[in-house]
Amino acid sequence: MEKIDLSMLQKIADIGSIPSVGAYNIRKNGAGVERRSTENVEIVTKTDKPGIDIKIKPGVKAEKVHIPVIITEEGVNDTVYNDFYIGEGADVEIVAGCGIHNSGCQTSEHDGIHRFFIGKNAKVKYVEKHYGEGEGTGQRILNPTTQVFMEENSYCEMEMVQIEGVDSTIRDTDVHMEAGAKYVVLEKLMTHGKQKAESNMIINLNGKDASAQIISRSVAKDESEQIFKPTAVGNADCKAHVQCDSIIMDSAKISSVPAITANNADAQIVHEAAIGRINNDQLLKLMTFGMTEEEAENIIVQGFLA
Repeated sequence: MEKIDLSMLQKIADIGSIPSVGAYNIRKNGAGVERRSTENVEIVTKTDKPGIDIKIKPGVKAEKVHIPVIITEEGVNDTVYNDFYIGEGADVEIVAGCGIHNSGCQTSEHDGIHRFFIGKNAKVKYVEKHYGEGEGTGQRILNPTTQVFMEENSYCEMEMVQIEGVDSTIRDTDVHMEAGAKYVVLEKLMTHGKQKAESNMIINLNGKDASAQIISRSVAKDESEQIFKPTAVGNADCKAHVQCDSIIMDSAKISSVPAITANNADAQIVHEAAIGRINNDQLLKLMTFGMTEEEAENIIVQGFLA
């Protein structure tokens, strides 16, 4: 792989080379380029549309799977459908992400449609990072769609991060939870310039004792715009908490619209949202240590999104 490929993989998947252990699938410019299945994780190409099926055997522990996507050319329009089948009682970490390096004047776009079928008592950690770079004028667009189907007493933790450099993104997440299932999602976004980001989440708590924690943290700089619409729907005796915190800077715009719906008298659902500027006291304190205002702002932003 080329130097730029390895640099992108490090940023979006924390791997600076082809993984030496574990299952992986690396996609570049709309085509698969590297793949390995293991005894416990099978990765197969779909026959009806672009994408892969990732099948994790029941009961396996401490498995790790990497499925990054990189685009290094202008004018690429890539759509991929990935389905994850996590067997009963399995424990797996899945590291995904997409990086676009666009040095041309044409738009490059990746739309990833991911479906997770999580078996009873299974545990999944999913990390997805999005990143854009390149000196070209062509846009870098990423539109992830995530659907999650959780069986009884399963656990799913998702960390969805947009690092920087993405001109436009629409993020759609749809979760369906059975009895005893627990879902935790942390979404972290950074926008700058004239970038736009929209995030829509619907979390359906359908079974008794299902629980969800939905956390969104974002920073909007320059003239960028962000819209957040997280929704928790309680259809049973369940618990959910929705929290949106944003830092707004310069001439940016942020709209946060958390919503909760209870269709059961025993559903307990809470939401809160906050948008504000960087705390001046924090800024001044860091500047007393010799930092410039810009350096101090960067430290505060990095800590907020950590």
